[in-house]
Amino acid sequence: MSRASTPRRALEEAGRSLAGLSRIDHRRLGRWYLGLALAMGLWGGLDALFLRTALVTPELDRWTAETYNAFFTTHGLTMLFLFALPAIWGFAYAAVPPLTGTDGTAFPRLGVWAFWLQVPAALSLRAGTIGGILGLAGLEPVASGWTLYPPLSILSPNPAVDAVLVGLLLVAVGTAATAINFVVTIRRCREIRWLDVDTFTWTVLTSAAMSVVAFPVLAVTVALLLTDRTFGTAFLIGDGGPLAWQHLFWFFAHPLVYILVLPPMGIVSHILPRFAGRRLAGRRSSVYSTLAIGVVSFTVWAHHMFVTGMRPSVRTVFMFTTLAVALPSSAKLYTWLATLWGGAIRYTAPMLAAVAAVGFFVGGGVTGVFLAAVPINIRYTGTYYVVAHFHLLLAGFVGLALVAGAYYWCPLLTGRRLEPGLARLHGWLTVVGIAVTFGALLVVGLAQLPRRAATYPAAYAPLHRLATVGVYVIAAGQFVFLAALARALVGEGSAPDDPWSLADGPSHAREWR
Repeated sequence: MSRASTPRRALEEAGRSLAGLSRIDHRRLGRWYLGLALAMGLWGGLDALFLRTALVTPELDRWTAETYNAFFTTHGLTMLFLFALPAIWGFAYAAVPPLTGTDGTAFPRLGVWAFWLQVPAALSLRAGTIGGILGLAGLEPVASGWTLYPPLSILSPNPAVDAVLVGLLLVAVGTAATAINFVVTIRRCREIRWLDVDTFTWTVLTSAAMSVVAFPVLAVTVALLLTDRTFGTAFLIGDGGPLAWQHLFWFFAHPLVYILVLPPMGIVSHILPRFAGRRLAGRRSSVYSTLAIGVVSFTVWAHHMFVTGMRPSVRTVFMFTTLAVALPSSAKLYTWLATLWGGAIRYTAPMLAAVAAVGFFVGGGVTGVFLAAVPINIRYTGTYYVVAHFHLLLAGFVGLALVAGAYYWCPLLTGRRLEPGLARLHGWLTVVGIAVTFGALLVVGLAQLPRRAATYPAAYAPLHRLATVGVYVIAAGQFVFLAALARALVGEGSAPDDPWSLADGPSHAREWR
């Protein structure tokens, strides 16, 4: 063998390996996304555990205020961009192709490379934490808040801020590519009529279309901030700069909430009728409400900015658009309750998680409606009320809907079911922990205790300690989930072709056929 042939053969083998990666089965790609989401969710949850531990006492006697600020910054960035988004795409890759009658996605190579962009994105977003763990001089966790408001984010000398911005750029590019893949797959490759498309696929399509619009805005906004930090430009600093950042950021970030909420809505709409023994009530209204949420959600961003000094007439417009988005969301609740009413309900683990998610949806939705009103928003926007509302919706509804999806589609992804007893224990611990934690913080918020503060008056210590107990209950539940998942992966036997006994029901789904 000649010397020249050795590197040539190595390059050929590398090329074949890369070509093989680009032909990954859509279910395997879904498993990759869900594995990434699980790992990042545990890391982001650890941030929350440290955060709540710091608040056991009114005085900051465990970490510095800067460390406390870093915990809620990295927690927010991790859970939104590295847990919730990958989890949603993971379930979409697993379920949408069989639900639409296709063998895969329209652009499988694009899907694979979009996933691999998330790995350096995760390392970049957590670069400050990694630097702190490794003791790298000058590289410290970012402590400017997950919204990265200038001028603080521009003037910070911490290079981890630049790493976070690069990570967000990678997330934006990867998410936009993934969204395009799903839009084209559902629009052009499906083998069923539009009237037969299920509600979960409709929510994925709407979220993907929203992502195609929203994430380029994030990319441009982050690029402007990175330019200000690197080259000394003044796009987002000086007169009007911080306000311009808020407009651009929230034009992306509030639709992001619905990008994250809509597929979990689809999961709940998919699971409830299958274990209620009937078809989804008001299926067409569910689809129309999905599309309405996707459109109206782009008109409500400025309700995050009622305290920035905008004119009363402008605040009034955004108050009404924010109230308007509650109408199609309420239509979702109607379809769920009408489906459950009079149904022959089977209380399986997926059903229990989905019903609990509906309960938290009510709590998170009602508390959010109050924040749409200008006077209430001005009074409570800087308090724990917003923390409680946001987490009732994202941890309570989105989190438990994703849990329901994990229970339900585990046989599709792994060929095995989670052990029912462990799944139920995990579900109950998670539900109780979320209710205790954010119920306590809701009471603290109604008392107008400021959020993002490392210390607080001693009178609020009992409620803060109760919230911390709730977080530890949630953490215990996740250990149970890991045990259930490990047992399913290493156990013997496999799930039947119809793992939930839906073949004779009115809502049998295509993914089990």
